[in-house]
Amino acid sequence: MRILYVTTTFPVYSETFLQREVRALKELGVELHIVSLHGGEELFDNLRIFRFSKLRLLSVPWLLIRLSWLKTVRFFEFLRVLQATPVRSWLNFWENLLGFGAALVMEREIRDRKPDLIHCVWASAPAAFGRFASLLSAIPYSMGAHAYDVFEFGGDWLLEEKAQNAMLIHTTTHSALNRLLHFVAKDKIRLIYRGMNDLPVFKKLRAERGHLRIVCIGRLVEKKGFPHQLRIYRALLDAGISFEARIIGPGPLRDWIETEVVKLGLSDTVSLLGKLTQQETLDQLQWADALFHTGVVAESGDRDGLPNVIPEAMSSGVIVVASDVSGVVEAISDEKTGFLQKPTDPSGWVEVCRRIQSDDALCEKVRTSARDWVDKNFRASVNSARLLSEMEKALESRNQVKLLETSVF
Repeated sequence: MRILYVTTTFPVYSETFLQREVRALKELGVELHIVSLHGGEELFDNLRIFRFSKLRLLSVPWLLIRLSWLKTVRFFEFLRVLQATPVRSWLNFWENLLGFGAALVMEREIRDRKPDLIHCVWASAPAAFGRFASLLSAIPYSMGAHAYDVFEFGGDWLLEEKAQNAMLIHTTTHSALNRLLHFVAKDKIRLIYRGMNDLPVFKKLRAERGHLRIVCIGRLVEKKGFPHQLRIYRALLDAGISFEARIIGPGPLRDWIETEVVKLGLSDTVSLLGKLTQQETLDQLQWADALFHTGVVAESGDRDGLPNVIPEAMSSGVIVVASDVSGVVEAISDEKTGFLQKPTDPSGWVEVCRRIQSDDALCEKVRTSARDWVDKNFRASVNSARLLSEMEKALESRNQVKLLETSVF
């Protein structure tokens, strides 16, 4: 099977799950041609990445004029798409125009590659690319629709249009699926988790947890709930709990967090490690007793789905303490595979930390159940194989319909 795999940027530090998906699809024998619309690297695992040059967008006005003459119906269909829904976010608007423009510029290249399917991993620029490329070439497209795509500012500008015309929609949480059901049939949506290629070493429970080791891994952005998390750390100190917390990841809130750490008197207990490699991050999980995830719904509506760091921690033997927002609750069942707490209630987090420090039996039960959940639900090879199978079935069904239409007319 030949797939034109369209991303915004590939590979990305915070999107290791896509790298795992690509590796798994390659191992399954898929002929992948990866398009990165906004930068990225030239090679990934000896696979060439086609990095789209935005300078090529200078030819868009001429190509639109040509399209209006040669393919009038498709040109006006394109205009109808652009006018379908009011713009909610200018950033998202420009993301969509990038996708449309790239598809127009690359029309001949897409035809020459002759993919069986255009798979767009996000509902923003990649799915805009897929929608327009399909309009021009009649090659079907599938798309991902995840937390950012369906929630921030009410969802992608043209989400409904893209979803209704996609052959298949891949999502990874029930919350995103329920949002999509407002405008697309359930039989077109596939809820398939991402995954890990190899589960890490399941470490032993540290015998002496009187000085608790805590990590938080993620981009330093609003939806991670850092104001709440820092207040939780202060509450731990006030309660006399000895701990060290390490916050891992880059992001625009770094300066603010550093300032608040000083203001709250946390300089001796909380450190910001910045951006680490994937292996360095896994090493930090081997160090930690607990992972904190204080996710919230941002003012824009953006929120996490199921952050991949949560199953990574679960599979490592790190106990996850998380807020009950969005897809997190699909992996974390309170006191079974982790602990769920309101980020606005520091006292609850304090109590959970006391239990993690003192209750070996509870910790072992939670750790074992968490590892089992990951083993059953979060294997990249299994989940990517399922996604590929769903793509193949959707293509076969589409081809049968086309054959039937041809025989009738």
